[in-house]
Amino acid sequence: MSSLGDLVGVLKAAGEDTRLRLLALLADGDHSVKDLTEILDQSQPRVSRHLKLLADAGLVQRHAEGAWAYYRLAPSGQGAELARWLTDRLDPCDPDRVRDKARQAEARIAQQNRAADYFAKVAESWDLLKTLHVPEAAVEAAVLAELGGRSVELLIDLGTGTGRMLEVLAPAYQRGIGIDSSREMLAVARSRLAASGLSHAQVRLGDIAALDPAVGLADVIVIHQVLHYFDDPGRMLAQARRLLKPGGEILIVDFAPHDYEFLRSEHAHRRLGLSSEQMNGWAAQAGLDVVAVREFPSENKDGGLTVCLWHLGDRNRTD
Repeated sequence: MSSLGDLVGVLKAAGEDTRLRLLALLADGDHSVKDLTEILDQSQPRVSRHLKLLADAGLVQRHAEGAWAYYRLAPSGQGAELARWLTDRLDPCDPDRVRDKARQAEARIAQQNRAADYFAKVAESWDLLKTLHVPEAAVEAAVLAELGGRSVELLIDLGTGTGRMLEVLAPAYQRGIGIDSSREMLAVARSRLAASGLSHAQVRLGDIAALDPAVGLADVIVIHQVLHYFDDPGRMLAQARRLLKPGGEILIVDFAPHDYEFLRSEHAHRRLGLSSEQMNGWAAQAGLDVVAVREFPSENKDGGLTVCLWHLGDRNRTD
């Protein structure tokens, strides 16, 4: 239970127009300060001041990544409960809310377009780029090993890119579907799958941020080096969860936290790696458990990126 003074402080923090709008936006997923200033059309110092008050009151949580900071609703505690209670009662037809939602959608589309432009430029050399700092062969072997020699009915590879994971995991599925929003990437993927004779794998054009349930329910979903292109990886994971069969599994490969800012400016990354703490939180919100984690440090003695492999399982599985 909170003291009277503490509770009044939390209520004061939430009880202001801009701060309530910020809570509503963060209820829809993680956002950077930059995104929030653009959506609200307010100055960065003003938005940062409001966010600090919300964070101090336990209503939101701040996560610093290099020169950027991301905010989300607090995942637990009385502040989190109050934030959810308030945002659930906002009128979706309120003019400010309608305008904020529209600008939020525009911001997300702009981010996806920037990533799509980047992928179109690097499609042909994508696999080479991935090997620059990453022990890719070891990671691929570990992903295959996580499936324990099984052959599942349906495997879905989200953000399939050049189709490399469909190729690597071919022995582990009876039917594989790769989904990507880049036509250039998919052209490369189709070519390499055909050359490999993988008739049980196919790729489709689709928005992995708004997945079509008609794709079907998967036994295994693979998300390989994709989540760092999203401002809100938790939202992406929740989307993927909807395509998972009861008892299904998700395998995620991504970078551990780092401070290589050039990956934002030159390679369209939005998040500078993902921590195990973050993954645990996103998984829990999606009704998943982190079953196992493996790390693969860079082979570059002068530094480099560490890659993580997370194995997530359906929280309601019976085995």
